[in-house]
Amino acid sequence: MKEEMYELRTEDLSNSKLYNEDLAPTTIKQRTWDTYHFLSLWVGMSFSIPTFMLASGLISIGMNWKQAVFTIFVGNLIVLIPMILNGHSGTKYGIPFPVLCRAAFGTFGANIAALLRAGVACGWFGIQTYIGGSAINTFLGVVYPGWLKLGGDFNIFGLTIPQAITFMIFWFITMYIIFRGMNAVKKLEAFASPLLVLYIIALFIWAVIAAKGLGPIVSQPGKLTNFGEFFKVFIPSLTGMIGFWATLSLNIPDFTRFAKGQKSQILGQALGLPTSMGLFSLLGVLIASATIVIYGEPIWDFSQLMTKFSNPIVSMISLLCVIFATLTTNIAANVVSPANDFSNLLPKYISFKSGGLITGIIGILIMPWRLLADPSGYIYNWLGTYSGILGPIAGIMICDYWICRRTKLNLKDLYTEEGEYFYSKGFNVKAIIALIVGVFFALIGKIVPILSVLSDYAWFVGFFVSGILYFLLMYNTSPQFYNMEISKHPNE
Repeated sequence: MKEEMYELRTEDLSNSKLYNEDLAPTTIKQRTWDTYHFLSLWVGMSFSIPTFMLASGLISIGMNWKQAVFTIFVGNLIVLIPMILNGHSGTKYGIPFPVLCRAAFGTFGANIAALLRAGVACGWFGIQTYIGGSAINTFLGVVYPGWLKLGGDFNIFGLTIPQAITFMIFWFITMYIIFRGMNAVKKLEAFASPLLVLYIIALFIWAVIAAKGLGPIVSQPGKLTNFGEFFKVFIPSLTGMIGFWATLSLNIPDFTRFAKGQKSQILGQALGLPTSMGLFSLLGVLIASATIVIYGEPIWDFSQLMTKFSNPIVSMISLLCVIFATLTTNIAANVVSPANDFSNLLPKYISFKSGGLITGIIGILIMPWRLLADPSGYIYNWLGTYSGILGPIAGIMICDYWICRRTKLNLKDLYTEEGEYFYSKGFNVKAIIALIVGVFFALIGKIVPILSVLSDYAWFVGFFVSGILYFLLMYNTSPQFYNMEISKHPNE
C-alpha cells in the first residue's frame, strides 16, 4: 500500500497573509531526508556539553551514576513518543510546526503556541551560544594566555571582554549557517555526527588509559539509599529530562517535512534520540570520573578539559569538536523552530532568515550565562518550568491530529485566512482554554507547596489535562472532526 504523502495543490495562495515560501508545504521532490539524516540529526543534537552536564546535575543531587544515566534514558524514551506522533504530520503533509498548530489553535491562535515554543528556543539558543563562545575563549587562552587578561576587570553585563568577543564570534557563525538555509543544516549534521562519535570514543579511551581505570564516580554509591528516597528525586528529575527535548517534540515537523517517508523519520528518531542521549551521558559520567584520578577533580565541561591538554594539536581537535557539537545542537534545536515561529507571526514580512535573526538577538538579551550558574536550578527551574508549559501544547496537538482529525488535514485551508481553521476570528478559544488550564495544573505546585507533586510531574500533568480537556470541549461541536468519512481524505 502506497504511503500517504500530500502536496499543496496549484491554487494561488500568494496573496494570503498566512503564506510565504518558507512556511509552504515541501514538495515531494524536496523530501530527501532518509533514516541516516534523522539519526545524524539526533547524534549531532545530543552530543553537547549540556547533555554531559545533565548527569552531573543528577549526581550532585544524590543519584549514583547508574541512576543518573537510567533517568536520562527513560526520559528520552518517553519524549520519543510525542516526537514520532507529531512528526507524522510533517512527513504526510510537508508542513512546519506553526502551520500544524493552526489546525488546533486557529489560523492566528497558532501564534500563541508557536511563540511559547520560540521563547524557550531563544533561551536555549543563548545557552548554547554562550557554551560555544566559552570553548573558543578557553582555546584562545591556551594559545595566548594574555588573551584572557584583555580588558582587565571591565565586564559587559557579567561577561569579560574576551568572553563577550568569543560569544559574538560563535553567534555570527551560527547566523551564517542559518542564512544558508535548511540544506546547509542537513549537510552540517550529516558531516559532523560521525566525527563527534569518533571523538567522544577516542576521548573515553584516553581517559581510561590515563586514569588506569574508570575512576571513583563509578564506585560511588550515591546518597539515595532506598527506593523511596530515589523515587522522590527521580520524578522531578525525569520531568526535567523530558523537558530537555520537550521543545523538539513540538516542532519536529520542521524536520520531518523533509523526510522521504514515515519509516525514515520513525526509525531514524527511534535509533537516534534515546540511544544517543543515553550513550553520551554515560560517556560523560565515565570521562568525568576518570578526570578525578587524572587531574584531582571531576571535569564535566569538555571545553575546560581543553586547558589540560599540553599538545596543541589535540587542543585544536578538541576545540573543533566542541564547536561542531555546539553548532549542530544550537542550529537544529534552537534556531530552526523559532525562525519558522516568528515567520508565522507575520508571514509577509518575516522570512525564515529574518526569524533566525530575531532569535539570535533575543538570545543575546536574555544573558544566558546566568541560567547556567546553578545546576539544580538549571534542571528544576529552567527545564522543569518550561516542560510544564510545553506539555499542554503537545497534549492538544496530539489529541487534535490523531484523535479528533484521525490524521486528516485540509492542506489548503491551513493557508486560507477564513477556511476550516478560522474558528472565531482566527482563534480556537477551546484550545486556548485547554492550554491555560493545563499550564495552571502543571505549575501550580511551584506556588502552592502542598501541590508540589503536580509540578514534579509537570510535563505529564500538563499533557494529559490539556489533551483530555481539549477532547471534551471539542467533542461533537465540530462535525468535520468526528464524523469524517474514513475512506475519503479532504485533499483528494
